[in-house]
Amino acid sequence: MVARAWVLLLGVVLVTAAAKSATAAPLRRPVAVPFGRNYVPTWAFDHIKYYNGGSQIELYLDKYTGTGFQSKGNYLFGHFSMDIKLVPGDSAGTVTAFYLSSQNSEHDEIDFEFLGNRSGQPYILQTNVFTGGQGNREQRIYLWFDPTIAFHTYSVLWNLYQIVFFVDDVPIRVFKNCKELGVRFPFYQPMKIYSSLWNADDWATRGGLEKTDWSKAPFVAAYRSFHVDGCEASVEARFCATQGLRWWDQKEFQDLDSFQYRRLLEIRQKYTIYNYCTDRSRYPTMPPECIRDHDI
Repeated sequence: MVARAWVLLLGVVLVTAAAKSATAAPLRRPVAVPFGRNYVPTWAFDHIKYYNGGSQIELYLDKYTGTGFQSKGNYLFGHFSMDIKLVPGDSAGTVTAFYLSSQNSEHDEIDFEFLGNRSGQPYILQTNVFTGGQGNREQRIYLWFDPTIAFHTYSVLWNLYQIVFFVDDVPIRVFKNCKELGVRFPFYQPMKIYSSLWNADDWATRGGLEKTDWSKAPFVAAYRSFHVDGCEASVEARFCATQGLRWWDQKEFQDLDSFQYRRLLEIRQKYTIYNYCTDRSRYPTMPPECIRDHDI
């Protein structure tokens, strides 16, 4: 009888959780726009190629240079996403990056960095968050698919309450606003959006043990769906004029819902290979933001 009651109770809990996740607001579907509407190349213009009327581009890396692009505007909070197909084959030593960064010495930054691999080895996705010039908050995961075969969507949701990294709408990392714990959060510095393909064989693959094989060059990463839905601001702006009015600023986006939390836990358990929060050689005392995160 007790066992049956426990099963019934468990069923109620699961149904309640399912109902909550079903009613939670989904992420808005990004609208694909041509590259030139929101972005401009930043260097080595001859290493960028345009396709389909500018709705898709490719970045090229050879032994002479890599290349990259940046947004035309600066943004203070928002939702930003891009479809990326990573460098195929032997990409050891290369880094494909998609990130947001402010333009000052105490910079804020939100990073996706895709670390190249030797053929047959999995790609590593490294994320990082800088606040007030302080970084060293790396987390690394293996992806659950081959990111070189097809395009996948990589997104950042950034509002007053949290920064969430998504891969194909699956949350892989959350950085909560912990200002009451003395942890700085990106509040006041607008950021540009950047992407780049560059050589980092001094650290990117197995800590620099695997060097870039330039006989495999050029290395090519492809991009499309250059989505920006943020509060555009000047570099000196200290607040968002539409604060509280945009979809990504509403209550349902101030935290993950129960379904998203379960997906996040699955990523941590199955795919995480490094988390600065648990690295006692670097941090004998757990960083304060990790204490809260540890309860997820």
